Amino acid sequence: MEPVIDKSLLRELPKIDEVMKHHKITQLLEIHPRSVVVDGVRGAVDFMRKAILNGYFTGDPEKLYDMVIEKSLVLVESETRPNLRRVINATGVVLHTNLGRALLSRSARHAVDAVASAYCNLEINLETGKRGSRYEPVEDLLIRLTGAEAALVVNNNASAVLLALGTLARGKEVIVSRGQLVEIGGSFRIPEVMEQSGATLVEVGATNKTHPRDYRNGITENTALLLHVHTSNYRIMGFTRETSVAELVEIGRESGIPVMSDLGSGFLVDLAQYGLPVEPSVQETVAAGADVVTFSGDKLLGGPQAGIIVGKRQYIEKMKQNPLTRAVRINKFTVAALEATLREYLDKDHVLKKIPTLRMLTESTDTILKRAEELAVKLKSRLTAGAELRIVQGFSQVGGGSMPTAELPTYLLSCVPDNMSVDELAVQLRKAEPAVVARVQDGRYQVDLRTVQPDEVDLLAKVMAGVLNSGGVSR
Repeated sequence: MEPVIDKSLLRELPKIDEVMKHHKITQLLEIHPRSVVVDGVRGAVDFMRKAILNGYFTGDPEKLYDMVIEKSLVLVESETRPNLRRVINATGVVLHTNLGRALLSRSARHAVDAVASAYCNLEINLETGKRGSRYEPVEDLLIRLTGAEAALVVNNNASAVLLALGTLARGKEVIVSRGQLVEIGGSFRIPEVMEQSGATLVEVGATNKTHPRDYRNGITENTALLLHVHTSNYRIMGFTRETSVAELVEIGRESGIPVMSDLGSGFLVDLAQYGLPVEPSVQETVAAGADVVTFSGDKLLGGPQAGIIVGKRQYIEKMKQNPLTRAVRINKFTVAALEATLREYLDKDHVLKKIPTLRMLTESTDTILKRAEELAVKLKSRLTAGAELRIVQGFSQVGGGSMPTAELPTYLLSCVPDNMSVDELAVQLRKAEPAVVARVQDGRYQVDLRTVQPDEVDLLAKVMAGVLNSGGVSR
């Protein structure tokens, strides 16, 4: 059946100047550039013109004006909304790479705000008035916390590995186990990073077993480094044998070759007592004798994105002199956030509560259940539409390529709406403000309360109720 097209409605479309005088539009002009508002109004008029010509609008001509106003508001809002927006993480993945990984502590956020809103002493010594180093605020803290002789921080762990390899082994051979040739995310692989550094990869052992003798047999006069890569984002189970850092150090000392350990998701506190898998800490790796240790700042450490290098002073100083260091150096925001995060570790009694990542990883299921019950009560009180709500048990994940075998018991609010599909609910909540990202599993929309922050529960209930009550109809 052909759509009914009433071209006479085109004459009823309001003029741009007329729409611009409406009080809702003039309010927009107080906030946004006039050109953006005018474009939004023109887009709204054009949208309604096409709706008429395509037969989608055949209603009361008096409604056209109000519809143009509402569409203008939507278009201006869409145009001015930041592309990088706040998201409520209801997936249960604590270090969700796609959602920005670690949340910063309150002190780290305040530190960033302080240096963002005023000038700071990034590279000036305020006592002498002479040029200083941007690494000083974090270097002493890292030495104190890890037991290393020296430290250096770059923009991420891939850069840390690249810088270390390029400094210590350019044009030389680096020996690594076949079982440790990991892909570190975004299709970047250790062999490719090594190639970019100018070092030559020498693979030894087998995928599941690499013995100390394999490293010894691989050493030549051109060997510059023994590399240990912690497989933080996967596990080889069963018939396995991995040469430890301590064993590599013994081999290195026999041959006069330094040992580097890339921990990936390095951490500074023991989480095994909270039911998480046993992982090598940075302190343990340094104490085992590794000459260079690299790890991330925004994973299990719970700070900003950064690549942290600690180890023997003679090797760290060489890296500081490498021209690549300037290309991968950290900015003032990273310095501020990382310093504040590291200072939290000095308070051993309260660090788990102060750093969001550690709090979420170690939080009790009783606390999570109470948050799920709170969300259920607040959501029900706002619902006018029908929806089946249930609190169910489940498992959260660490994420971020960390502790891949860990399953963290959790509670989820499971939802099945009456007036839309579960997939449509997920879509509309991702479009909401703030956006909500959760799981769609077993035909249900499941909100994992482990990663929903305590102060987000009321806001999440409001956003979910708004979408559920609308029946999935967006403006």
